Amino acid sequence: MRIGLTGGAATADKMIEQAQRAEADGFTSLWYASTVAGDPLVAIALAGRVTAEIELGTAVLQTYPCHPLLQANRASSVANAIGRAGLTLGIGPSHESIVRDVLGMSYDHPGRSTEEYATILAGLLRGESVDFDGDDWSAHSAGRMVPPDYPVPVLISALGPRLLRVAGQIADGTVLWMAPLRAIAEHIAPRIHAAAQAAGRPSPRIVAGLPIAVHDDVAEARAAQAAVATAYVDMPNYQRVLELGGAANPGDAAIVGNEAAVTKQLQALLDAGATDIWAAIYPVGDDKRASMRRTRELLMGLVG
Repeated sequence: MRIGLTGGAATADKMIEQAQRAEADGFTSLWYASTVAGDPLVAIALAGRVTAEIELGTAVLQTYPCHPLLQANRASSVANAIGRAGLTLGIGPSHESIVRDVLGMSYDHPGRSTEEYATILAGLLRGESVDFDGDDWSAHSAGRMVPPDYPVPVLISALGPRLLRVAGQIADGTVLWMAPLRAIAEHIAPRIHAAAQAAGRPSPRIVAGLPIAVHDDVAEARAAQAAVATAYVDMPNYQRVLELGGAANPGDAAIVGNEAAVTKQLQALLDAGATDIWAAIYPVGDDKRASMRRTRELLMGLVG
């Protein structure tokens, strides 16, 4: 199984140590949220310089605050600083409560905005000179782009039909968070594969990010996740994907149970169309260190 972990730590030194340990333990990737260290690309540049193969991805960078030409140059500079392949750029339109209420920007057309953004960004990272005028984003890049020395795949946090089409047709796939098995099997995988096939693109990646805990008491494990994931309750995008997956709350979406049960659920995600698993390990019970260690040890045995 291709299994990655959540990236991020309290200090730069700890983030470096985390990446080195994850690679040594055989994990295939680390995924960094937009808030890590103030800018996850800084954390990735640090981690990438001291690792050899592990994939380092953003999950995800918000599109609205950064022009796609600037974003492409930022990604290219990080890829070149790392000095190897392995950077993956996950992007997404974020949420109305953040874009409108925090940033003070319009969130009237997130689908259209993201499609235009991805068109510009993906083209630039493929080495193309982009001349594009859209309703939300425009770019004329001649002489203004530093090309990456290594491939930088683009993944989109896609849930709706339009962005799933964009993820398959323009980008290299999707990176998901809190999408249960049924949502992937019945909604996400069929649409993104159809889009890629229609555009003559390679088979897209589907990175399935979910909270995971190996714990014998399933009810306790689900309750523990529901208790720490209250922020998602009021976000329509997450409500929608949970509903598509038949989950009432984030606790229902979590991968939990004993070793055999968790292994079976992870395999079911791959069978449903996921290409990679992003395991967000969380603790359950009084001994949090032992809980995290138990889950990590199982995942270490499954990677490869």
